[in-house]
Amino acid sequence: MLKDFNLIATTVRGNERAMVNEMLFLLKDHLGDQEAAAVKTGVRGIIVARTSLDPYGVVEKFHSLLSDKPYEFRFALRIIPIERVVPTDLETIKKVALELALRIGVDETYRITVEKRYTTLHSMDIISAVAAEIQNKADMENPDRILLVEIMGAMTGISLVKPKEIISVMKEKMI
Repeated sequence: MLKDFNLIATTVRGNERAMVNEMLFLLKDHLGDQEAAAVKTGVRGIIVARTSLDPYGVVEKFHSLLSDKPYEFRFALRIIPIERVVPTDLETIKKVALELALRIGVDETYRITVEKRYTTLHSMDIISAVAAEIQNKADMENPDRILLVEIMGAMTGISLVKPKEIISVMKEKMI
C-alpha cells in the first residue's frame, strides 16, 4: 500500500482493480498528472492514490467533471482528499487531528467522523480524545467542517474537510 497517499476512493467490493484503473485514468488523462499512482489497499472496496496535484483541487475538478461527464465515473462511490497519513496509534492520531482542527474557524461547527477497518482502536476513544480539546460547537447533522479519520490497518489518513469536499458519486449523479 502507498504510505504517502492523499486520496481515498471507495467502490463496490470486488471492483478495486477497476477503481485503480479509473482513478489513474481520471488523474492522468483528465487532470494531466503523469506522476499519479493508485493501488489496492487490502481492504475490500477501498483504494488509495497519490497525486502530485493538490488533493482538494483534484476533488473540485472531479466535481466539475462529474457534472459534465458523469459516465467517466463508473466504479467510484466516494473520493476523499487526505492531508496527512500517520501510523495507526491513538496518540499520533490525536496529535495530528488536533493540529488540523486548529484551522476550524471560531464560529464554525464540526463533526469527527471515524471510519475504521482492521484495527482494535475504538471509534469513541478517538472521538473522545480529540473532541475534548476542541472548543468549537459540535454539529452531527450539518457541520461546517468534518475532521475525518480513515483507519486502514496500520495506516491512518486524516483530513479536515468541508462536506462538499468529499465526492459522493451516486448522490451527485442523482442531482
